[in-house]
Amino acid sequence: MAGTDSSKKIVLGPAPVVVLCEPQLGENIGTAIRAMANFGLWELRLVNPREGWPNEKAASASTKAAHVLEQVQVFDTVEAAIADLSLVYATTARKRDMFKPVIGPDVAGNQMFAHIGGGEKAGLLFGRERWGLNNDEVVLCDAIVTLPVEAAFASLNIAQAVLVLAYEWRRASRQGEALPFEADAGVVASKDDIVRMFDHLETSLDKAGFFTVPEKRPSMVHNLRTMLTRANFNEQEVRTFRGIISALERKHLR
Repeated sequence: MAGTDSSKKIVLGPAPVVVLCEPQLGENIGTAIRAMANFGLWELRLVNPREGWPNEKAASASTKAAHVLEQVQVFDTVEAAIADLSLVYATTARKRDMFKPVIGPDVAGNQMFAHIGGGEKAGLLFGRERWGLNNDEVVLCDAIVTLPVEAAFASLNIAQAVLVLAYEWRRASRQGEALPFEADAGVVASKDDIVRMFDHLETSLDKAGFFTVPEKRPSMVHNLRTMLTRANFNEQEVRTFRGIISALERKHLR
């Protein structure tokens, strides 16, 4: 979905921290960075990335999200990476043998918004590509976030998981905010325009012999008008539709 506008200023507002635990591939880090940037997250922390940091493959895959890439921090342990956070969610698709609240991404988004809105810091902990988080890491977190995925194919790419959670944060933090743009519906046609269009169509159909049974004409006209009214024509659409009628009339007269 293209749509990056380099003329717009990026504002680094309060947002959840994303922590990737021992990510293996630079490309996955880069695409996670891009997902974060899409939805206004900008603080990424890496725990022992296998290929080290900085990473050229991550930079390439991040697709111009320099404001995130340039602020990446690297830590030796999960404990150090989350030390300053007061709310942390572990993301996992596997059931754990421990008592932890389990919530969906929508609830996580709402709770992080309330927590951060109160001046606190929150984070999302994501596991390794091959086997996710271990129990020692999950136990450090306040709750588990999981998605309603297909049980037989539950594993998500890191960037996909980051994208879902980042979207839910954005949704929660922008409640009531309009979409970036809306479809241009044009100027709604007046009732006078609509009635004139009806008259034009019905006159043309009379001339073409469409109404073969005179006593059925009123009900057929009502059906036509009801059908066309549902289209909610704008002014340009009325002009186009009448142009079609006129073209058919000219063809019929030849």
